[in-house]
Amino acid sequence: MLLTYQQLLDMVDDPRYADWRAALSEVQGIYLITDSTNGKQYFRKADGSERILGRWSTYAKDGHGGNIALRELAYISVPGGVKKQKTDHARQFVFSLLRVFGPSTPSTEVNAAESH
Repeated sequence: MLLTYQQLLDMVDDPRYADWRAALSEVQGIYLITDSTNGKQYFRKADGSERILGRWSTYAKDGHGGNIALRELAYISVPGGVKKQKTDHARQFVFSLLRVFGPSTPSTEVNAAESH
């Protein structure tokens, strides 16, 4: 599965994708976010109660999902030492689902897969 940021926004909000949301809300997994402008890759996991849908919904909401490295891309420094949020930083991101785990998979197995 490969989704551009715009496709991710559609999947999270559009009623046409209700079946996708239902499926992604039931599984844990390992996913990759790639910045298509520079090729940087961010491997992450979605486990526990958040599942894939919970994590990806957070990225759709703010473009960084609380991820420290991605959050830095979301803000620019302006005069006076103030940080201002960009509105388009995530549009270059591509979301890939690399591995899916069932809802009862132990977190140690998901952690091991993320580390691998």
